[in-house]
Amino acid sequence: MKVRQLLLPLLAALSLLAAAPTALSQAGGPKILRYAFPIAESNFDPAQITDLYSRTVAVGFFEAPLEFEYWARPVRMRPNTAAAMPEVSEDFRTFTFRIKPGIYFADDPAFKGQRRELTAEDYVYSIKRHYDPRWKSGNLYILENAKILGLSELRRRLLDEKKPFDYDTPVEGLRALDRYTFQVRLAEPSPRFLYNFADGSFTGALAREVVEAYGDSIGEHPVGTGPFVLKSWKRSSRIVLARNPNYREVLWNETPPAGNERLVKAVDRLKGKRLPLIDEVHISVIEETQPRWLSFLGEEQDLTENVPSEFASTAIPNNELAPHLVRRGVQMVRYARADVSVSYFAMEHPVVGGYEPHKVALRRAISLAVDIEREIRILRRGQAVPAQGPIAPGTWGHDPSFKTEMSDYNVARAKALLDMHGYVDRDGDGWREQPDGSPLLLEYATQPDQLSRQASELWKKNMDAVGIRIVFKTGKWPEQLRASRGGQLMMWGVGWSAGAPDGDTFLALGYGPNKGQANHSRFNLPAFNALYEKQRGLPDGPERQAAMTAAAKLMVAYMPYKIHVHRVWTDLAHAWVVGYDRNVFVREFWKYVDIDLDEQRRRGAGGAH
Repeated sequence: MKVRQLLLPLLAALSLLAAAPTALSQAGGPKILRYAFPIAESNFDPAQITDLYSRTVAVGFFEAPLEFEYWARPVRMRPNTAAAMPEVSEDFRTFTFRIKPGIYFADDPAFKGQRRELTAEDYVYSIKRHYDPRWKSGNLYILENAKILGLSELRRRLLDEKKPFDYDTPVEGLRALDRYTFQVRLAEPSPRFLYNFADGSFTGALAREVVEAYGDSIGEHPVGTGPFVLKSWKRSSRIVLARNPNYREVLWNETPPAGNERLVKAVDRLKGKRLPLIDEVHISVIEETQPRWLSFLGEEQDLTENVPSEFASTAIPNNELAPHLVRRGVQMVRYARADVSVSYFAMEHPVVGGYEPHKVALRRAISLAVDIEREIRILRRGQAVPAQGPIAPGTWGHDPSFKTEMSDYNVARAKALLDMHGYVDRDGDGWREQPDGSPLLLEYATQPDQLSRQASELWKKNMDAVGIRIVFKTGKWPEQLRASRGGQLMMWGVGWSAGAPDGDTFLALGYGPNKGQANHSRFNLPAFNALYEKQRGLPDGPERQAAMTAAAKLMVAYMPYKIHVHRVWTDLAHAWVVGYDRNVFVREFWKYVDIDLDEQRRRGAGGAH
């Protein structure tokens, strides 16, 4: 009894000591980063993702061998799960990756209680998944364009034989050399092929046993080696990510851009800390701009990406942070997006598609009737620049001196083109008909949010001015995406962002073999295809630039896309978000930022403003 009485206080003390880290953590509160998406996610399977917002979430789970440095300007890659930068042959056809030992997947019942180490075979398997018809990969075109030896042939043979994809059949172009080394071999040179291995939402590693355990619902069960795991998910509403307990030791070590005092100060606080710095990420889907903006002002969100254009004049008058936000300690990060905003014409549609002169004239007339200056001024509140062609600023191949009619607004020329090619009002009802006398009616797909409604109003006004009837097909963004990939839409307005600092991704929008994937318009012009293929195999230099410019001119001439603008975004973060900046090629910024809980309490509810 006396021994028990003596041991009880000791056991109690030991218990308190053991619980101390948890108690302190709870006392400090979890560090949560909160922000909102304007568009709903679709799924979290790298083999099925084609939209920006699902990609943004997926890179929290899945890791590619390489990554872009967070703060580096100009951008550059570094090893991620790779032990070092890959070995690349002189002819840009062979790429050898060595993976760091001791990297583990997040825990999952599929592993049956075992810790599961990342191996080279996981990357081989994950890349092969894009070739499996079961998953309908929207990014297969990227790998097929690179011509990995044997994989496309295996896919076609199994399709012809109506057999399931065989992951165990060895192929010459993709194989594991040992437990931690895999090699990719291409049929043709691809000088920029490595960029594909810096995107976890595309070439991130999945474990085969997890995919086989969840089957068709794998997009709902993301299990990777990344810094976060999926804690909860309410579709199109709320996504919660939590720190992955199995994430390896990675220490914060970024170099701030020269002259950025805010980031220089952040280095002193963050350098050497273990990633991720925060405990959870809470993402709300708020499609309407006003509640999304108000939730940031009301401190329900810690940062807002892309200040909604209708609030730009009050938040960033003259593109400077408003005084009332300065007083609140709000931080501003302003940057040009490497993207294009486009409206596409379905080239296989009987009304707006086709390559005959009168069909080209119709699309060019519609383009000339679109008032881009008004769109930028009224709809986008000055937060964009007119596009002259498909290749965005900030990517290789963009020529700032390139000038075309893409941004021209000329109603008289539009009417003259329509008249010349037989698009006239034959029955006197005020609307033009097609040259064969059949009705001319445009159907433009759109979404139910306020910004999309305003864009539709501009389209209606522009088309009314030249006598073309237009109606709008409204649906949720994921629904429109599925319909678009299936070739079921006549016209739709979307954005396209570069995942790497190269203009190839924008020319890929017009490459014929990419139709139904990147090429939503289903444009297929042999002369363009040849130029695209030529530039793809060339190293950066004058010859490649000439081929890219020639390809861009063909896209302008045939007008499969009305390319509206390149956007300029302004992100705002509250004072307690530490280390936030924006590299447009780094989606996984969450792991690099910290939340200052003391500052959050001081400035939060009841605190100073």
